[in-house]
Amino acid sequence: MSELLSLIVPCYNEQEALPFFNKEICKVAAEMKEQYNVDFEFLFVNDGSKDHTLDILREMASRDPRVKYISFSRNFGKESAIYAGLENASGDYISLIDADLQDPPALLLQMYELIQSGEYDCIGTRRVTRKGEPPIRSFFARCFYRIINKISNIDVVDGARDFRLMTRQMADSILSLREYNRFSKGIFGWVGFRTKWLEYENVERVAGSTKWSFWKLFLYSLDGIAAFSTTPLSIASAFGMLFLFIAFVLILIIIWKTLVFGEPVAGYPSTMCVMFFIGGLQLFSIGILGQYLSKAYLEVKRRPIYIVQETNVEAVKKG
Repeated sequence: MSELLSLIVPCYNEQEALPFFNKEICKVAAEMKEQYNVDFEFLFVNDGSKDHTLDILREMASRDPRVKYISFSRNFGKESAIYAGLENASGDYISLIDADLQDPPALLLQMYELIQSGEYDCIGTRRVTRKGEPPIRSFFARCFYRIINKISNIDVVDGARDFRLMTRQMADSILSLREYNRFSKGIFGWVGFRTKWLEYENVERVAGSTKWSFWKLFLYSLDGIAAFSTTPLSIASAFGMLFLFIAFVLILIIIWKTLVFGEPVAGYPSTMCVMFFIGGLQLFSIGILGQYLSKAYLEVKRRPIYIVQETNVEAVKKG
């Protein structure tokens, strides 16, 4: 009896890449059917694309019964697209992959062979090089991985991609985390399970342009830190205690110098510098508190993670 592999493909303005991706993934699916007797379900999640991505998905679905698509009412973000795919996938194994072919589909054969051994619950992929990326972006990416691994209790592998193959059990465990503010790389690490990492060199997009600007990646990294670590709150508290102690010591020194030596209190410029410094530190600490408060605010609203506008999936789950 053949097993079913659900391939989840988040799409946002991928009209140029989809024809190339479809050709490549169909070739891989044919090889896996021949070698391992694996059937495929292609589950494309259109994340509110503004180009002709949805039209192409409709056409693909009309020609290939394996193609399923879910189209959001607007752009909810890649994290929501991943969750929608996992929630509506029906396979024995579930894989995530991008449509731009930066994730080599041919690796699926090796990934499936490894997961079939029973030693692993997930086969993940990571890039060992960042060739083609701007140096400043690569530098900050490496810094982010170092920071989040130091201040959280999860293991986020440097260069890890969303491209992975996992068992149904692991996918169901991920779905049990229905948090609104999602950071999948952290969630994959938090749920645990035995993971094998496959390494490959960076591959350029086959067509189109990246949707991740430096600013979007920066905000995404802040979401990840806030979702899986409370260390920034502790840092803010530590700063407060430190400067309270320094202020207390300075007050004692000023009183002592005034009483013993009759020296006047320090001048206006130094006082203003101290005020600006401490004021800036207070605003920084309040900003950290605001980040966590905003996340809690969004969670308690219990809004759906995504809203479906159109789909060809029967009995689709809607966020």
